[in-house]
Amino acid sequence: MDFTFTGEQQAAVEAARAVFSDVAPDRAPSPALTPGAVAEDIDRQLWQELARTDLLGLTLSPDHGGAGLDPIALCLVLRESAKVLARVPLLESCAVAMAIERYGDRTLAAELLPRAGRGALILTVGANGRSGHDPAELAVSARPYGEDNGAGDGSGDRETDGSAGGSGWVLDGVQSAVPWAQAADRIAVLAHTAGGRPVLALVPRTRDGVTLADQVSTNGERLAEVRLEAVRVEAREVIDAAGCWDWLRSLLTTGTCALALGLGERVLAMTAEYTGKREQFGFPVATFQAVAVQAADRYIDLRAMEATLWQAAWRISTDTGGPLPAAGDVAVAKIWASGGVRRVVQTAQHLHGGFGADTDYPLHRYHAWAKQIELSLGPAAAHEGALGDLLAAHPLG
Repeated sequence: MDFTFTGEQQAAVEAARAVFSDVAPDRAPSPALTPGAVAEDIDRQLWQELARTDLLGLTLSPDHGGAGLDPIALCLVLRESAKVLARVPLLESCAVAMAIERYGDRTLAAELLPRAGRGALILTVGANGRSGHDPAELAVSARPYGEDNGAGDGSGDRETDGSAGGSGWVLDGVQSAVPWAQAADRIAVLAHTAGGRPVLALVPRTRDGVTLADQVSTNGERLAEVRLEAVRVEAREVIDAAGCWDWLRSLLTTGTCALALGLGERVLAMTAEYTGKREQFGFPVATFQAVAVQAADRYIDLRAMEATLWQAAWRISTDTGGPLPAAGDVAVAKIWASGGVRRVVQTAQHLHGGFGADTDYPLHRYHAWAKQIELSLGPAAAHEGALGDLLAAHPLG
């Protein structure tokens, strides 16, 4: 397989490196020293810089002011962002924007996407459900206007056109641990119809019936429990196209793998630098066999994470067929990303010794972010189960 990137993709990497070169991992208070969330808002300065360099519109079509690149380009930029622990909703906002362009109402896309590309509109998505363990679409119900409790007479027939008389939907339920929700202008809320169909509602954060309760992530970032009580949304604000949620979930998961790779690469580089300078018995500890072997194992983890990431991103970008659906490649990538990033930071802490726990040194931040990324959209065990189901449904050979 040829993993050579195009000139446009490489240009996106260079632009991202230029932007992130001025970002320090200590830009916000330490999660180890700060009770509650480390900050009330995203890094607005960085967000505007990403907009100024056209990185927020990277994957939007030229019709909406974007560069027309693919998910591979987005993953390349996400990889760079994770190296500096960039506190911006780059993955969520870009992924939702791509789903709107691919599956959503054209008039809504024309209204929202140019603003998203300019950084004037922030999008996020509730993909964790009520608990993070059950299917996310089951946490919120969507019923057409005029139905009583989503089970009125004829509900199965009236939901087929996406609305009740074209008027819209009513949402009830909870999505937990929604990232960057307090800063977002619209939240993509996953829901299910009476017939069990998943739909994606683009709900303004300030819409009547929407309430946000603060939650705090493992890395100290502010999350939200988004509660919806009889929230009315227009028909054009709901994406009910077949395959939309599966595609968006795969893109979000693959983007999370890109974050894991970038973070792991930065942590291994920090470890190499430290062990190359730290001496015992008159020699750098990096020259000791036990240290070198552990670092080499983690390098192998990173290369496996990289290969499986680009395989998954390529399947999503090209819609190329294979012996398994693209979800199989995404599951493999997340299995490696979740386990690999955990092993990388654990080894880094071990090889740094007590220095790794010093809150004046950024490694503890990377450890907290790695744990958050490991569990985001499911740990390795969850994706191993999903992969097993796919293999059972699509026997190989």
